[in-house]
Amino acid sequence: MKIRGNINICLMGDPGVAKSQLLSFIDRLALRSQYTTGRGSSGVGLTAAVMKDPLTGEMMLEGGALVLADQGICCIDEFDKMADSDRTAIHEVMEQQTISIAKAGIMTSLNARVSILAAANPAYGRYNPRRTVEQNIQLPAALLSRFDLLWLIQDKPDRDNDLRLAQHITYVHQHCKQPPMSFQAVDMKLIRRYIALCKNKEPVIPEELTDFIVGAYVELRKDARNNKDMTFTSARNLLAILRLSTALARLRLTDKVAKEDVNEAIRLMEMSKDSLNQTEDRMVRPQGAVDKIFSVIRDLAGESKTVKLSEVMERCTSKGYKPDQVEECLEEYEELNVWQINQARTKITFV
Repeated sequence: MKIRGNINICLMGDPGVAKSQLLSFIDRLALRSQYTTGRGSSGVGLTAAVMKDPLTGEMMLEGGALVLADQGICCIDEFDKMADSDRTAIHEVMEQQTISIAKAGIMTSLNARVSILAAANPAYGRYNPRRTVEQNIQLPAALLSRFDLLWLIQDKPDRDNDLRLAQHITYVHQHCKQPPMSFQAVDMKLIRRYIALCKNKEPVIPEELTDFIVGAYVELRKDARNNKDMTFTSARNLLAILRLSTALARLRLTDKVAKEDVNEAIRLMEMSKDSLNQTEDRMVRPQGAVDKIFSVIRDLAGESKTVKLSEVMERCTSKGYKPDQVEECLEEYEELNVWQINQARTKITFV
């Protein structure tokens, strides 16, 4: 029986938290990898395209990014900007690891044994703690459940971190090189050799750990039901625990999964969920007038990124809101960088 062993990870975070830099580094580090963006990729470009051979005139298949990255990593930046019709093309790849083609008389199945590392921004540009997890992410549950780990990276003001980051950026800008560090970075060639050595290992899960893993998964489901967890705990999470624990055993170059590996896999899973649920205590409060006005403006804008301020005032006034409440909403969400207002204050543009 064929079982997926590749791990899929999604990084969800505010702009400017170095998601694209991380994807670019992984693309350079991996032996086989493909880097693409959500806006610049179509479903055909990710899977496979049917083309006509210029010499023979026959139809032929041209592999896309996921096919070319077989047994490697495919890094997809701006994952949230991808059209829904194109995003559904990778559902089969993320679970069955194959691409089924039925075009122009060609019916075949291509291998796409690939790990997907995706980076996405929240629905309103920045993560808004006033809104629920589903409203912030706005990705379908069928897609989210296929990611083994979903990390939320927030850009929170912190004096020490901000000072350290600013000093690092200014040093690199002045000297065009990395600042001196207290440790020696590992060479990329050595990391590649180590990863290639780890891939040769095929760890097995001993029978004595079966009851422990099953019990841990049942507890995860119980906690998700009691806490009204919104991060889609399903049987795929059990498979994710098995994949993560096997990967951790590979890193130790052993042939058997230990209990510590399973505990670490469960910890990673719980930390992934906690990163999304960390604002839960602030989300249970009832919506105020500012939140309701924001919903009205969002619905008025629809798919477009801009909306006239006069239309906003007219719609909010018709719903019984006062002009000062609308102004408070406009200022508050402008500070959150959710939208920008032009100098003439006639137009709102969503970031």
